Amino acid sequence: MAQHYNTPSAIQIVDFNLFYAKAFYDLNHEWISKYFVMEEADNQSLSNPQGYIINKGGYILMALFNGEPVGTCALINDGEGVFELAKMAVAPKMQGMKIGKMLGEAAIDRAKRVGANKVYLVSNRRLETALNLYKRLGFIEVPMPPSIYERADIKMELSLQV
Repeated sequence: MAQHYNTPSAIQIVDFNLFYAKAFYDLNHEWISKYFVMEEADNQSLSNPQGYIINKGGYILMALFNGEPVGTCALINDGEGVFELAKMAVAPKMQGMKIGKMLGEAAIDRAKRVGANKVYLVSNRRLETALNLYKRLGFIEVPMPPSIYERADIKMELSLQV
C-alpha cells in the first residue's frame, strides 16, 4: 500500500511508481555525472528500478514539490533485515530546502516499519554535504569493504536494533 509522509513544507514524500521512473533516472544521472562517471551498477538500477529495487523487496521514495519530482532515494534489500540507502538525489534548484533530510528520515522510518535491523550506505568523501546529512541522521563510519562502485570510498551504517 502506498505510503505518504506528511512534511512541514510543500514537499510531499511518496512511494515510487512507474510514472516516476524517468525522474528517478534523471535526478540520479544528474548528480552522478556532475561528480563522477556513470557505472554499470548505476545503469542497471536507474534503467530498471522496478526490477532492480522494488521487485527484490526494496523501496524507492520520491519527493514531490507541487506534484513535480524533485528528489528521490532508494532502500535496496540486501536480505536478513539489512537495507542499503542508495540513489539519494535532490534537484539542484531545490537543494538547501532540507529535502534530503526528509527523504532520509522517511527511508529510515520505512526500514524500521518493515523490520530492518540495519541500514548502510556507501558514498564518496568528496560529497561532504551528503556525508554531513548522513551523520545527522545517525549513520556512523564503518570499515569499507570492496564495493560495486569504483567511486565509493566510505561506508556508513545505522543500527535500528533497540
